[in-house]
Amino acid sequence: MKTLMKKFEHLLETGGTKKEITFLVISGIALFCSLTGILDFLPFDIAWVSIILCGVPIILEAIIGLVTAFDIKADVLVSLALIASVCIGEDFAAGEVAFIMQIGALLEDLTVAKARAGIEKLVKLTPQTARVVRDGIEAVIPASEVKIGDILRILPGEGIAVDGIITSGQTSIDQAVMTGEPIPVDKTVGDEVSSGTVNRFGTFEMKATKVGEDSSIQRMIRLVQSADAGKAKIVGMADRWATWIVVIALTAAALTWVITGEIIRAVTILVVFCPCALVLATPTAIMAAIGNAAKHSFLVREGDALERLSKVSKITFDKTGTLTYGTPKVIAVKSLSDNYTEQDIYSLAAAAEQFSEHPLGKAIVSCYKQNVNSSMLTAANFEMQLGRGVCAAVDGTRIFAGNMEMMNEKKIVCQTTPEIQGFLNGGSTITYIAAENEMIGYLVLSDTIREESGTMINALQSCGVQPVLLTGDNENTANSIAKQLHISEVYANCLPEDKLNLIGKYQANAQSVCMIGDGINDAPALKKATVGIAMGGIGSDIAVDAADIVLVDDEVKELPHLILLSKRMMATIKLNLSFSMGLNFLAIVLAITGILNPVVGALVHNAGSVIVIINSALLLKWRKK
Repeated sequence: MKTLMKKFEHLLETGGTKKEITFLVISGIALFCSLTGILDFLPFDIAWVSIILCGVPIILEAIIGLVTAFDIKADVLVSLALIASVCIGEDFAAGEVAFIMQIGALLEDLTVAKARAGIEKLVKLTPQTARVVRDGIEAVIPASEVKIGDILRILPGEGIAVDGIITSGQTSIDQAVMTGEPIPVDKTVGDEVSSGTVNRFGTFEMKATKVGEDSSIQRMIRLVQSADAGKAKIVGMADRWATWIVVIALTAAALTWVITGEIIRAVTILVVFCPCALVLATPTAIMAAIGNAAKHSFLVREGDALERLSKVSKITFDKTGTLTYGTPKVIAVKSLSDNYTEQDIYSLAAAAEQFSEHPLGKAIVSCYKQNVNSSMLTAANFEMQLGRGVCAAVDGTRIFAGNMEMMNEKKIVCQTTPEIQGFLNGGSTITYIAAENEMIGYLVLSDTIREESGTMINALQSCGVQPVLLTGDNENTANSIAKQLHISEVYANCLPEDKLNLIGKYQANAQSVCMIGDGINDAPALKKATVGIAMGGIGSDIAVDAADIVLVDDEVKELPHLILLSKRMMATIKLNLSFSMGLNFLAIVLAITGILNPVVGALVHNAGSVIVIINSALLLKWRKK
């Protein structure tokens, strides 16, 4: 009873209708009363409650399917068995069959996710207004009214409403929505900017080049919509075989009636051939596998996602936040002066950057606090130079921390040594440190690989699945990460449509693809892929909404288990189906010979349903050793 109550509570939480719950409650009471003999004390046969509430909807659905599209599904045979059982007075058999079929239908409904609102969230990323400068006068207008050639002024912290080219000013743009990369990109006059991205620091003006439906964010919305519409749904096994089941059952029943002259045998054949266990074979295994996945932090949002995952031959990974932690860290500190140690360089850099709002500056300060026991030096006269770096007075010395452009502007001699070039080739970012007019050292920052990524990639390859790296980062960074993780197939500088197109090419070659990502820019690819898996902890809401499966704790080490679990689930489903069909054919033989009557036949195939459920339940604790 406790288990039943939990099922009802879960049904309520996941969107079950009152009608569906009523079916279960009243039908369950009806059958309980039938089995315990309480019916003997009632003035009517309560099994009819189950027939009416559970059976009539099945019959109506079967009729509608046959009349409108000549669609023969499992419910056609169920309807025949129900009607035949009622006609010969076997009310209990009819009620039992109707009840079991509704249980199977409800289990399937529990494995299907509700419609999601990811596209609506994506739409909200687009600024609804724009600051337009016409004839020297600034005016805020609806973004939909911006025209090509208009001059827009973007203030710090504002989103960019349309695509365009910067005409004046310097800034840093957060392009994570398009590329997934966490570090803002410095922009100046002549550089392109995209709609949906965010201006982090300086005020600038831009000329609109693509507006409305042609803008980048609107193209991404259309990509998500088209990818979702193109994803095929898997047809249930029972419905796939329904035509043959109906033909075999009707033929056997008709021949038995003609040869023996006993209609009860024919009805028994229809009852035992009812695909109850067949209907339960798939959803029970799926629900058990979903329960197993949940224990390993995978939230399965689509009922057939694991079935699709079992056929995957390639897994495409976004880099940032998926294989890496998604935040830059200081991986090396180098001194270029005999007067300063590496510890001195680190301390001066952290002190100069302590008031910076730039992600690289924040990363330097954060890593210093985590890894160095000494207190932070004080800084004064802090200045931030957009797209260049910062400068501040630390212990009376003017310290500059920034990129090569800053050093050149300050006429500070800065040479690219082979060691520095090696870091740059590996995809790292260099922050140069100068004291007054002398270059004294540099810090190397890089997005670091997750500790479990290497082991996970090797395990996937052992499962027969090929990993592929799709990233918006540059080629040096992409190749460096791929080399460390032994990934042979790499695509760099990928925009959302590039990822979508690459997955489409794989699918055009009959390859099933799983996509794993965390950013908004991954949403179209997550939708397009055979199975989309989003990082739930650091992932954007839109990426999560676009995915079939969500990794709640971001620990990718359990991904091989999920792959193997999906394959094990399919093996369990095939075993369930084989057992169900075998039991049905055996019961038909016994029904033809007259050994089984409708009531006993109903109990026999009910026992088959129980065995199927027990076999599926073994998946709950399964893990390959």
